[in-house]
Amino acid sequence: MANRSVNKVILIGHLGRDAETRYTTTGVPVTRFTLATNRRVKDANTGEWRDETDWHNVVVWRQENLGQYLTKGKQVYVEGRLQTRSYDEPQTNQRRYITEVVAEEVFLLGSRGDAPAAESGAEERAAAPPRPRPEPVREEPDLAGPITDDDVPF
Repeated sequence: MANRSVNKVILIGHLGRDAETRYTTTGVPVTRFTLATNRRVKDANTGEWRDETDWHNVVVWRQENLGQYLTKGKQVYVEGRLQTRSYDEPQTNQRRYITEVVAEEVFLLGSRGDAPAAESGAEERAAAPPRPRPEPVREEPDLAGPITDDDVPF
């Protein structure tokens, strides 16, 4: 197990702005958004509580219709991995680094009352991956009478 590692991120927060979906040169959709997570900390000097906010850059690949539902202020659950990449700043030719959450799962949270009734069902279906339908349950014949020691297989 010495060669194994874990790169897993789970966030629940609010979108800082509407998500943007763009396409690569090969036509692959890429949706980007910022996510704010908050925590309460107690100031050591004053003893007063204050809120601190962390901002996370999130990237979702190959989810073309997701961006239309990710609007500013919506609460979402994001699960994925951290990735750091670099690029050259065109104006200054300086090397820049950015750390992003590459999302594998994105779920809209909150009540259905947050969206108009006509949209709320579509919103959840678009944000969540399709779930397999359960197979129909076969009804067992009604067994009359008590269970005896002969009925137990062990």
